[in-house]
Amino acid sequence: MTVVTVMNTALSVFRLFLVLVLFAAPAALAQNKPAESAPTSPPTPPTGKAPIIIIPGITGSELKSSRTDKTVWFTRGRNKEEDIRLPISPDLKANRDSLVPGDIIRGVRLLRFLPEVEIYNQLIVSLEQRGGYREAKWDDPKPGDDQDTFYVFPYDWRIDNVETARRLIRDVEQLKGKLGKPDLKFNIIAHSMGGLVARYAAMYGDAELRSGTVRPTWAGAKHLDKIFMLGTPNEGSVRALDALINGLSIINGINIPFFRDIDRFDVFTTQSIYQLLPHEGSLIAYDEELKPIELDIFDPATWEEYDWVVWKDKKFEKKFSAEEQKNARLYFRAALKRAKDFQAAISRPGRDNTPVSFYLLGADCKETPNAFILRQNNKKDRWITQFQPKSFKRGDGTKITSEEIKTLLLAVGDGVVTKRSLAGESTLKRGGEPIVPIAAEIFQCESHTRLVTNLQIQDRLFGYMWPALTN
Repeated sequence: MTVVTVMNTALSVFRLFLVLVLFAAPAALAQNKPAESAPTSPPTPPTGKAPIIIIPGITGSELKSSRTDKTVWFTRGRNKEEDIRLPISPDLKANRDSLVPGDIIRGVRLLRFLPEVEIYNQLIVSLEQRGGYREAKWDDPKPGDDQDTFYVFPYDWRIDNVETARRLIRDVEQLKGKLGKPDLKFNIIAHSMGGLVARYAAMYGDAELRSGTVRPTWAGAKHLDKIFMLGTPNEGSVRALDALINGLSIINGINIPFFRDIDRFDVFTTQSIYQLLPHEGSLIAYDEELKPIELDIFDPATWEEYDWVVWKDKKFEKKFSAEEQKNARLYFRAALKRAKDFQAAISRPGRDNTPVSFYLLGADCKETPNAFILRQNNKKDRWITQFQPKSFKRGDGTKITSEEIKTLLLAVGDGVVTKRSLAGESTLKRGGEPIVPIAAEIFQCESHTRLVTNLQIQDRLFGYMWPALTN
């Protein structure tokens, strides 16, 4: 492979990477309307607009060392002494290191001589130049920053989403106090996993997560008006399971100099990843006969049975200290339980007249991972978990073609998050309540990481945020 080919590959595939190669999307096709009907430019922005909070997706915030102020994520290389791997113990809240969130990732330069790949910068530019907003600061708001402004909300995307949602509510409360506007409400533009953070914040405010059957209080509704979820995995994603089993290469499996992959050991310590697993009742798996099988993905025994657990990896003892090895199983059980409780909590709307309006923005035109196949490797006496639509031979020698597999493993979406997950279709098919009451759905043919940069999607956002101009 030539240097030019490698560089071109890095640029084209990096967009798929940012959200941990996991989640994000927007769209611009209103319900029952063709995509061509989407406006090509927003109306002249009004003044006095409600403030906006931008919540990025997983991996979409910088992580900095609190000791040196050095950026650890995202950089071309990572110092092993300041790694992104969290400590592990059964006490999830105690598993912290010296890293703190910096800014949201606005753009990244892969190599010095290559152009910058923008991430959230284009959204910010559009808000300023096309939407008539200006950026304001949480810790130093100025008079008048309660309107025509936006605030970015970087966060430590490795930790539990409940903690992030609670911090969001506390930050909003403090900001409203500084502005002297106790009745102020914000709109949220949430990308990918950021939509899950916003949902919990709206439904439970600053309340801690409880196990068992709980009903939302909508305590966050006094702070929030409209929540726009761009490519949010509302039913989870099979890619989270893939990441926990196989880790993630930075550039789609290609070894690029100066870049270090997010390996499965890094992913194992990332608490939020477990909360992105397919929700109960939405997991799709097949055996080697291509017949559906039932699995409880939140039962640790399932992970043991199918060789998914990290301690079966031959590198496990080299990657973790003796204390971490001792804690690994207890930490894993705690992370799975926390994830199951989190998913249950945000999947209960609670009442018909929801005090917050939710909008779905996503894609339904890209081939997107949706399921996996479990088959045995008899030679090595272990299980193979197959996420890619590649041909294979059954134990009896029968060949299964990639085309047969493709129809089972892929579904429409944005390339990362399926339309099924964004819209919560599995819950509806089982006759359950919608996972969130939706004010409108918008679908545009776009890729996951470009949902936030698509101009038509942005125009639809403006239209819904400025309803007086669209009536």
